[in-house]
Amino acid sequence: MERFEIGQDIRLLRPIERTGRAFWIFAGILMAIGLWGVFAWTTQLRRGLSVTGLNVPVYWGLYITNFVFFIGISHAGTLISAILRLSHAEWRRSITRAAEVITVLVLFFGMGCVILDLGRPDRVLNVLKSGSFTSPLLWDVLSVTMYLTASTIYLYLPLIPDIAILRDYIPRRRWFYRPLALGWTGAPSQQRVLNRAIAVMAVIVIPIAISVHTVVSWVFAMTVQPMWHSTIFGPYFVVGAIFSGIAAIIIAMAIIRKAYHLEEYLKPIHFNNLGILLLVMSLLWFYFTFAEFLTTYYGSEPAHMTIFLSKTEGKFSPLFWTMAVSCFVVPFLLLANNRTRRTVWGTVAASISVEIGMWLERFLIVVPSLSRPRLPLNAPTYTPSWVEWSLLAAFIAMFILLYAVFTKLFPIVSIWEIHEGRERSVDEVTARVQSYLPAMPEPVHE
Repeated sequence: MERFEIGQDIRLLRPIERTGRAFWIFAGILMAIGLWGVFAWTTQLRRGLSVTGLNVPVYWGLYITNFVFFIGISHAGTLISAILRLSHAEWRRSITRAAEVITVLVLFFGMGCVILDLGRPDRVLNVLKSGSFTSPLLWDVLSVTMYLTASTIYLYLPLIPDIAILRDYIPRRRWFYRPLALGWTGAPSQQRVLNRAIAVMAVIVIPIAISVHTVVSWVFAMTVQPMWHSTIFGPYFVVGAIFSGIAAIIIAMAIIRKAYHLEEYLKPIHFNNLGILLLVMSLLWFYFTFAEFLTTYYGSEPAHMTIFLSKTEGKFSPLFWTMAVSCFVVPFLLLANNRTRRTVWGTVAASISVEIGMWLERFLIVVPSLSRPRLPLNAPTYTPSWVEWSLLAAFIAMFILLYAVFTKLFPIVSIWEIHEGRERSVDEVTARVQSYLPAMPEPVHE
């Protein structure tokens, strides 16, 4: 690509060229939280799972809650990038990469939660050496591995043209970018191959993503635990995953927009469109939740009703009603009234509420059903320990740190897709398409 083709989009390279003191302070704080998590993990390795709040019969707790939550957030890249790319939604050009990075990074932490729950990391090998294909746990391992592989390829392919730009514009890092650019020159033949490969991966990654959270739900639904053994769990989990994924990308976009002054690229119209999607998913989430609880209540099986009542009016009721308010009432009030409330900060507030509610939903799926065993048993109350909370904080901190490091290595807004969108909008003379993109740059001559 020639320099004049980038024009004022050169500003997208500034976060990569310059790293200020504030970034290092921020990274240091996150690293400190991560190191505290390492200390907590070494404590668990030395003393075993007794340092957690896990017990009999609550053998799954915060770790599996976080696993389901993180895997759900990974659906951000699938929905925002793959589906919108295949549907030719022009407004997705500025936001696809921010979503794709979330997908890849958060999957590592989701898998890490399972390793934490095993207690000893070497037990992971038992799944590979002695796994049974009749076990949903093995299905889970295979589907998540395929999803991580496909998502990584899907992230890398659209990065290639921008890596070539970095190779040419940042000579001091050419040693790093040149191998990753794979000899990209922007030739028409290369563009055709790349576009075809991206389209193929977009088609592949969607069913894999849906299968991942469906299989995660089957880990619960294939058992006979009260309020787990349900045929609705598959679509219910997928809807919840997309719901939390959209919320995650809105929050990430707002932070990137503010930190790197990308208001011209991440416009209110992007947040408005994502806010509409978030509202639709909120309504779907309410429908599935209502259907699940109405069916349980109407059937009134004693074992199921014990769990039902513990959620709605028992010890878990504060968490349950907070979940209902966070996942439905708050986003509905913020996003459904009129377009003026689907502002940048309105959608961010709704998204934060959704993330809180969706984490509570995962906790309420995992813990209450295990806390009420079918056999008479005076089970101890499950309370997460400082080790579990520390590792959750460390995972979140390291995810944010890795995301920030990515923005310092690669453009978080795709330069070549913005350029392609401008050319298309000029050809079509479509004001609507132009409204999604920053102003046309002036040519930069040598």
